[in-house]
Formats: sequence, C-alpha cells, structure tokens
Amino acid sequence: MGEIVGAAIVSHHPGLMQDDDFRVKMGAGEDSDLIAGYNRLRAHIDAARPDVLVIFDSHWFTTGYHLYDAGQAYSGSYISDEMPWYLHGVPYNYRGAPDLAFLCQAVAEERGVMGKAIDDPALPRHYATINVVNKLRATERVMTVSNCQNCESEHFLEDGGVVGEAIRRSPYRVVLLASGALSHKFNGINWRQKHERIYHPDNVSSEANVASDHEAVELMRQGRHDVIVERFPTVYAKIPWEGFGGHYLQMIGALGGGACRARGEVLSAYENARGTGNLHIWFETANVPAE
Repeated sequence: MGEIVGAAIVSHHPGLMQDDDFRVKMGAGEDSDLIAGYNRLRAHIDAARPDVLVIFDSHWFTTGYHLYDAGQAYSGSYISDEMPWYLHGVPYNYRGAPDLAFLCQAVAEERGVMGKAIDDPALPRHYATINVVNKLRATERVMTVSNCQNCESEHFLEDGGVVGEAIRRSPYRVVLLASGALSHKFNGINWRQKHERIYHPDNVSSEANVASDHEAVELMRQGRHDVIVERFPTVYAKIPWEGFGGHYLQMIGALGGGACRARGEVLSAYENARGTGNLHIWFETANVPAE
C-alpha cells in the first residue's frame, strides 16, 4: 500500500535558473533565498525517502481533462516559448512513473472524474516541472499532473483525491510538489522596481496581494486548509493565484481536502518574481486524515 510521505508548495520561477552572478546582481548583492530554500526542501525530501515525486505543474494547461504524464523517461534541452531569451539551453534527464499515471486514470474512471494518462514522446515539457526537478537534483521517478484550465476549485480538489487514492493503491512512497506561486499578477511591461533588491516583497504587484499571501501562509502554518479551501472560489481565485490555484488545490485534495490539517513549515523568504508572490512551504503528512 502506497503512502504520501510529504508535500510542498515550491516556486519554479525562471530567474532561479539564471547563473549565480546574475541572481546576486538582481538581488543587490545577495542571492534569492529560494535557492537556499531548495536545499532545505531537498533535506526534507531525503528524510521522507520517496520513490516518486508527483508534480502538480501550474504551466501545463490542458482543456477538458486532467492529464497524468505517463512517459517512461525524459531527456533533452529545454527552451521556453514564453521567454526564450531568458530561459534556454536547460538540460533535463529524469525517469517517469507510468504505472502510477495509469493507476490515476483507472481511479478517475471509477469516480467519474475527467482524468486521463498520456504517453507521447513528443509531448512538450514545461519549466514548472523541469526547473523543480533540476533545482532539487531529483533522482526519484517523477509524474507530472496537468492544470486543467476549464475547472473550478472543486474540480481540482476532486482530481487531487484521484491522485491520492491512486497513490494509496500503488506500492510507492510519494512526495507531492505543488509547483507554482501564490498571487500571480504580473507587473506591467514598463514597470520600474520599487526596491533595489528585485526579490523584495515591495516589488510584488500590489500590497493587497502581499497581505493576502501572508494571510494564506499563516493559515497553512496552522494547518487550516479548510479555511483556504472554503475561501478559494470567492477570495483566492479572484486575486488570482498561479494556475487558478490548481497546484495547491490538487495537492490538498490528495491529502484529504478541507479535512487536511498538515501544518506548513516555511522554508524560504517570501519573494517577488515579476510581481508574483513566491516561497517554498513543506507540509508534514504523518497522521493526515485520508480522504
């Protein structure tokens, strides 16, 4: 019987993939704390000893179905069509978990959830997966889950429940990684930074978004995912969070939805990236209620 042995929200923003000198320059002489945060997160993952990392990818937008990437292995060089001058030539090489992906499809079919495993070597990669795999130096198998763009909050929670049940039926120890930001409103193209350190929260798109992000993080620290889930359709979805908050909602759905009381441990400073709010948060999943 499989087990979810840990979970995290993890930032993947492209600036983190630039070289050390560039990041330090942008940080007014100091690197992004998200870089050190990856090492802190890696330590938690190592202690949990997972076989598989399930990444809820807030950049893999799909329509009509939640998709589970069922490829056997992935390798190549990544270039972003979003910002090819900035994120290019990124090598990747990692193993998939096709048996878990097809198990997710089977559970989705049982439950009447629109979920499907997909295995095609031509399927594009997305940096919300690749950046996290590379920065965590992942040797575990990886299964990526899509962000279905014609979903409401409850549909993401349902799909998370599918993934959680598939993990329980599997033989694997799994860590869930919700790859994405919290508030995700970009600054305008001609915006000028307010603080010399680009990562500083003063450079997030609005003070209201910063306040909302801090409120959500405090609820996560308390394990009050019930409050966040209840507020999502009327509050957080309207800010909005990255990928409609699907990365977080699917992760929490796998952990029992609003019944989840996993307390969050903040592993990095809260930082700006193009106006969005980013940080790493680890959730201990021992004794978390099953769905």
